[in-house]
Amino acid sequence: MKNKEKKPKNMKIFPLRDRVLIDPEETDAGAEKKTASGIFIPETGNREKPEQGIVAAVGEGDYDDGKLIPLKVKIGDKVVFQKYGHDEIKVGGKKYFIMKEENILAVIK
Repeated sequence: MKNKEKKPKNMKIFPLRDRVLIDPEETDAGAEKKTASGIFIPETGNREKPEQGIVAAVGEGDYDDGKLIPLKVKIGDKVVFQKYGHDEIKVGGKKYFIMKEENILAVIK
């Protein structure tokens, strides 16, 4: 398989076709914050899911008119993705998101 060099050796899950495995970055959205006047705003239970993460694995691409179109993102890219439109999975006790490449909005350089 030509795509083997794109997968980390310790990864036990391999996305298919145009799917991407994302290691989500935790944001400080639910962290306790302090206002300028010194008032602490406590953490709330309404934490939103992360919107950024690191690409951990990629599929081989998708076919269009019989031609394989490889994915544009690669392992290690920091990406911004839609809040919804992905599935949460656990691999070795670690949380990942798996989604189609089309749900990735941007690569952060």
